Amino acid sequence: MREPGAPLWGMTPEQAATLSAVVDTIVPADEYPSGTEAGVLDYLAGRFDLRASYAAGLDAVEAEARERYGAHFPVLPYERREALLRDVEAGGTRTPWPFDATVFVSTVVGHVMEGFYGDPGNGGNRDAVSWRMIGFEVGE
Repeated sequence: MREPGAPLWGMTPEQAATLSAVVDTIVPADEYPSGTEAGVLDYLAGRFDLRASYAAGLDAVEAEARERYGAHFPVLPYERREALLRDVEAGGTRTPWPFDATVFVSTVVGHVMEGFYGDPGNGGNRDAVSWRMIGFEVGE
């Protein structure tokens, strides 16, 4: 399992920590593992086409957090992280973005869902946890 904040695609430690927090905001832990615990970061690591846009988008998420709350995104309480992502996805940005923020957030949500619910052979859905969660019969 990749540790939160561990290097991913040559990201800065701050970008990696922000990505981990974004993933766990989209898929928080409950009676089942969070997105990072289920291997979503490992899935994303296999998506080399995401490097440049993710790095820039994560920097923009961090800038939004600092502008709104004066704190790093990863240290914000879950409720504030979720509210920030929902607001940005709805077009409510307060800082400059290098591209359409709504598209970035919705794209990240889609990628996180792919990593959480997809075939474990693609790097995510560790131990088929999401399949078990929804009652899908997993062959042993």
